[in-house]
Amino acid sequence: MQHDDRMDFERYRSELVAFCYRMLGSVHEAEDLVQETLLRAWKARDRYDPARASVRTWLYRIATNVCLTALEGRGRRPLPSGLGMPSGDPETPLMPALDVPWLQPFPDARFDVEVRADLRLAWVAAVQILPARQRAVLVLREVLAFTAAEVAEQLGTTVAAVNSALQRARAALADVRDAGAVTEPDDPEVRAVIQRYMQAFEAADVPALVRLLADDAVLEMPPVPLWYRGSRDYGRFLERVFRMRGVGWGMREVTANGQPALAAYAPEAGGGHRLHTLQVFTVTDGRITHNVVFADPRVFEAFELPGELPAGGFRPER
Repeated sequence: MQHDDRMDFERYRSELVAFCYRMLGSVHEAEDLVQETLLRAWKARDRYDPARASVRTWLYRIATNVCLTALEGRGRRPLPSGLGMPSGDPETPLMPALDVPWLQPFPDARFDVEVRADLRLAWVAAVQILPARQRAVLVLREVLAFTAAEVAEQLGTTVAAVNSALQRARAALADVRDAGAVTEPDDPEVRAVIQRYMQAFEAADVPALVRLLADDAVLEMPPVPLWYRGSRDYGRFLERVFRMRGVGWGMREVTANGQPALAAYAPEAGGGHRLHTLQVFTVTDGRITHNVVFADPRVFEAFELPGELPAGGFRPER
């Protein structure tokens, strides 16, 4: 596709994946829909009119319609905290809800995306509550900075309708907790907090882990529809984890959704360590306020994480 004489579609792949991910909450589906978008563009390249729109704007029109079609008749992709009240029992059975299409994290290292603030999990989860066309308007206008006229063209509607949809979308998200929180994984304070958490987790030091938490910290674990709020219950659940899975874990620093993350490797009875979870953190004012723990093997595949901890652990990536 990238070798057409007049246009280069491939250079837009990463940002289109990020767009489709914001729309659907699944990186696997986003990649499939971008492939369909580029295929449609290639087939229609002779009908492209540069006087009407840039190649980028034209591709986003195709991608938007592909996403809207994919979203027809679908519910949102939630996190457990979006489905019910927190649990107060750290011994609740960990029964996965495999029938729920859970929100997935975004593997930063695989895609060259300049703006990541609006890829963060809390924001993407919040956007999932919007009707599909409002979702498209919000992302196209607020994140990608298309004009109202361009979005109207992309959606086949009017500027007035676009402005109205944007106003409704903003109002719907105004009170969503953490929707505006931004953390930078490379910020020295954030990295220091995550490294202390990693060291305490590897040492199974629950009191040290709890000291790194905000008082109202949230822990959730899709595909288990269970979540906890508060450092006390978070700590009690970690005690259960180390009791069940043993001590001597290994950790690897990564990033997801423009946020700090850790790949956690649990000790095996016969020796070695097996990939157990991917943990995505929100850090605010020097404390961890949110940890979303993913155990879906498809998530591990998307992040291209090795299934076993190498002998001697991982070398730092940064």
